[in-house]
Amino acid sequence: MIKAIITGATGMVGDGVLHVCLGDPRVSEVLVLTRKPTGVQHPKMREVIHDSFYDISSIEGLLSGYNACFFCLGVSSVGMKEADYFRVTHTLTMAVAGPLARLNPDMTFCYISGAGTDSTEKGRSMWARVKGKTENDVLRLPFKRAFAVRPGFIKPFPGLTRVHAFYKYINWMFPIGRALYPNGFCTLRELGLAMIRLAEEGYSQKIITGKDIILLGHE
Repeated sequence: MIKAIITGATGMVGDGVLHVCLGDPRVSEVLVLTRKPTGVQHPKMREVIHDSFYDISSIEGLLSGYNACFFCLGVSSVGMKEADYFRVTHTLTMAVAGPLARLNPDMTFCYISGAGTDSTEKGRSMWARVKGKTENDVLRLPFKRAFAVRPGFIKPFPGLTRVHAFYKYINWMFPIGRALYPNGFCTLRELGLAMIRLAEEGYSQKIITGKDIILLGHE
């Protein structure tokens, strides 16, 4: 059975992944690591509220005994300088992932990255370089398995309360984009199910693209 830690549950992606996990019998326990309450209550879920993810040493005793982490925490790079984006993307991720790898050597760590991420860390796009370095450094940690999951356009499912308002204006694009370029379009339910399957079974590659998400997330 999967015992999962989820971050980013107050955002759209993390909220969706949380709800998929709570409804899936393969997931027996969920610990939500968050800076503010999610407002979600469920028998197999508990929250650990912590002010700063840059130092989780004071709560390490609550984070052992888990075999999966679905790391859905992230921010847009729009309007940010590279040093600031690096801190809230790479520095923060590694501050959580490093201790989890030490505490839970049997863990599968799924890092939500993004389509277009630059694994070389040398491209012209700032966000893609930073995401690429974050992916690379996460994949080097001594987890049982680690994956960089790269969704593009993500279609939310009904019932979520943390969906960006602009989605109601752009969801019409999804069936067209899915038909023309499936690698760039997945549903949030597919993303959640894909990560559960990665934790349960593993996969043949560490970089999970849109097509992989669709394949792994097939119900």
